[in-house]
Amino acid sequence: MRHRRRGRILGRSPSHRRAMLRNLASSLILTERDAEFDQNAPKVKGRVTTTLHKAKEVRPLVEKCVTIARHSLKHQENAKQFETIAERGSSEWKQWRSSDQWQKWCAAIAPTVAARRRALQLLGDKQAVKILFDDIAPRFADRNGGYTRVLRLAKPRLGDAGLQAIIEFVGVHDRETVRSEKPSFGGDEDADAADTPEEVGNESEESEASEPAAKTE
Repeated sequence: MRHRRRGRILGRSPSHRRAMLRNLASSLILTERDAEFDQNAPKVKGRVTTTLHKAKEVRPLVEKCVTIARHSLKHQENAKQFETIAERGSSEWKQWRSSDQWQKWCAAIAPTVAARRRALQLLGDKQAVKILFDDIAPRFADRNGGYTRVLRLAKPRLGDAGLQAIIEFVGVHDRETVRSEKPSFGGDEDADAADTPEEVGNESEESEASEPAAKTE
């Protein structure tokens, strides 16, 4: 029995399922690459079409990788104050390498290196890890979760009629909600304003008529 066992089987063995989800997550991240001269360029950046159950299963993995990369940004910023702009192998770089600044830089950049190694362990693709830390993580620096969305497609897959869905990063293809303007009732206000002087005039006439009646009494 599968009591208290999370996740979908997807008709695969555990190792096959992990490899499939790892490749699917890497494919989603690799769609963000600069594919100007790539013959196999993605049709839409940040979007992958797959089955509904695979999209729901791979989403936590992608969210976890983005969170790991996002948490390493502050350590990467702190390490910039200790790094050097000298060319690698030059005399200035060798001098920096033997100074205390290099020790401080190593201590500051260590969490970022650990995060990259952890992401590489989850994804298994160095190019995907580079895109994740350089392009995707800074985009979601101020977002605490919900980096992806799953959209169900109405058309089933040809061949086995499987339910299809789109998994994509948020913030690129978002729908802009257009709120309808509140209707103005300027005509009614003008009508009320036009009726006001007549009402004031009638009230003044009634008050003038009531004053002589009071005097006669």
